[in-house]
Amino acid sequence: MTNIVEESLLTVILLLICTCAYIRALAPSLLDKNKTGFLGIFWKCARIGERKSPYVACCCIIMAFTILFSE
Repeated sequence: MTNIVEESLLTVILLLICTCAYIRALAPSLLDKNKTGFLGIFWKCARIGERKSPYVACCCIIMAFTILFSE
């Protein structure tokens, strides 16, 4: 049961990082005005997606194979 929860949480986090980085690439003003507070989480996720993009991409590929080929 905990393995399913952990896998789902990692999937949600990876999707959040990728989505925020994509939104910031299209419209930077949406995320740049909220660097602090609760909405600052999205700005931080976008920065992680931009700066660590090779690692995020590898994690996405690994997660995709895990979801496709696991029981």
